[in-house]
Amino acid sequence: MCGVAIDGNNHEAKERQIQLVKKRGKVKALDEELYKQNSMDLKVEFETHFGMAHTRWATHGIPNAVNSHPQRSDKGNEFVVIHNGIITNYKDLRKFLESKGYEFESETDTETIAKLIKYVFDNRETEDITFSTLVERVIQQLEGAFALVFKSIRYPGEAVATRRGSPLLIGVRSKYKLSTEQVPILYRTRTIENVKNICKTRMKRLDSSTCLHAVGDKAVEFFFASDASAIIEHTNRVIFLEDDDIAAVADGKLSIHRIQRSASDDPSRAIQTLQMELQQIMKGNFSAFMQKEIFEQPESVFNTMRGRVNFESNTVLLGGLKDHLKEIRRCRRLIVIGCGTSYHAAVATRQVLEELTELPVMVELASDFLDRNTPVFRDDVCFFISQSGETADTLLALRYCKDRRALTVGVTNTVGSSISRETDCGVHINAGPEIGVASTKLIKEVLSLDEQIHDLALELYTQRSLLVMGRGYNYATCLEGALKIKEITYMHSEGILAGELKHGPLALIDKQMPVIMVIMKDPCFAKCQNALQQVTARQGRPIVLCSQDDTESSKFAYRAISLPRTVDCLQGVLSVIPLQLLSFHLAVLRGYDVDFPRNLAKSVTVE
Repeated sequence: MCGVAIDGNNHEAKERQIQLVKKRGKVKALDEELYKQNSMDLKVEFETHFGMAHTRWATHGIPNAVNSHPQRSDKGNEFVVIHNGIITNYKDLRKFLESKGYEFESETDTETIAKLIKYVFDNRETEDITFSTLVERVIQQLEGAFALVFKSIRYPGEAVATRRGSPLLIGVRSKYKLSTEQVPILYRTRTIENVKNICKTRMKRLDSSTCLHAVGDKAVEFFFASDASAIIEHTNRVIFLEDDDIAAVADGKLSIHRIQRSASDDPSRAIQTLQMELQQIMKGNFSAFMQKEIFEQPESVFNTMRGRVNFESNTVLLGGLKDHLKEIRRCRRLIVIGCGTSYHAAVATRQVLEELTELPVMVELASDFLDRNTPVFRDDVCFFISQSGETADTLLALRYCKDRRALTVGVTNTVGSSISRETDCGVHINAGPEIGVASTKLIKEVLSLDEQIHDLALELYTQRSLLVMGRGYNYATCLEGALKIKEITYMHSEGILAGELKHGPLALIDKQMPVIMVIMKDPCFAKCQNALQQVTARQGRPIVLCSQDDTESSKFAYRAISLPRTVDCLQGVLSVIPLQLLSFHLAVLRGYDVDFPRNLAKSVTVE
């Protein structure tokens, strides 16, 4: 679902009009809808213009134009808002607003925000109340996670944005010198008026020293976005907002303020330069982003190791951890937390962590970790894995552990993300940005099997279910392979620990059920051979991923795919690639868009 809100045509009667265009479907459908708007003059030029756009998966209500963002306060579009996140108390707020006569047209939690700011404006105590004051009062009533951007006909040419628990950044672009590289944080003095904690006092009139602007009142552009990839084609200079920051743009000047000052507050927000390049988020010669990401894995692995692994001295240096090594060595337990693929990465590393550290290692799904109120102690070290660095459940688990004074370590692929900023220390993967929604020489060798994997997909794409089985280091490979197949092909797929085969999954095996088995020459080889025998004994037709020198497994396999062999703890890096390729080809053969799986988002920033 997509939508835009832009200024109306530059005619007197429409000077303060906001035009909304919303459409179910992808951005292309919205683009086509925009050119159908007879009332919109796309050639009009504005001295100051503020437009907002949004694309989202449905979290409340069915996917349709009415439930798309921006959401509006009334039929006159007096206030409009776009929102990333989930408001948990929206039902109570909606009930209150309905009792005051405000009528709702959508099923979204976001419309509650639009109606609430209208209510605050309608009940203002002074005529000259500022836009940012309205937003401040609104967010004090909201519970949950949100990144919000507001636009209003009452405040033409102004934009106000804020966040709590969801990512939000501001891109800055100007050909001219800027007034500052550090935007100072402004604070209001608060007067507690009633139980709603509504702020009565207004921020003092801003001067040029408290704002970011182009020197000499020259042209400057500001971009609000939840992800840097959305604005990198316009600028690589960004400001990352913190929770409860309120950013306001008016007359080409950006100011940031907060309601309360705390001892840990940074006094300013610095402009940072991203190292991301536009070509990194382009498909190039590939048919899909996912395919590009799969084939760029040799480069990704090299980038991750570059400057960190010294093969001559057999040492590893992780600069982000060096100041905390003493604390890590003193710990009594390691807890590794993630969601989805990040959780599977944690499963893949658990065994080698246990072997090398001889410490107990807990691997946790972030949502379950929070639901159980898991005991965490000061002598624990907690790792948080998130590609985006903004995964909502993982971020909440991080804050849970920080409250209990455990040492927190972030493993992310996004510099400046919430997890990278809030952890005590961490490591950036440096693998390049992900856009699709999934030893260098040996990886290239596995990628050369693409045609063979495509032929296998031709046999399997009509199936309704698929089992993926392994054990030891390759159990995580099975979980991840099954997840990728589920995500983008919409086939039922299940990753099974081969040691559990006799405890239930064996009942599913027959000559109709495809079974992929990952069997490598590692300490679990003999046990995996036993599982293979059980599958063939029940007329199963196992598709086996095995080592190139493994003639025994190939003998019992319906089809065998031979992979190069490496050290057991790294074998999963190679064995997962055929499953990634298989999921890609299955999805294409079934007619699905691999980069936009239904009901899923690349960065899950809501609970």
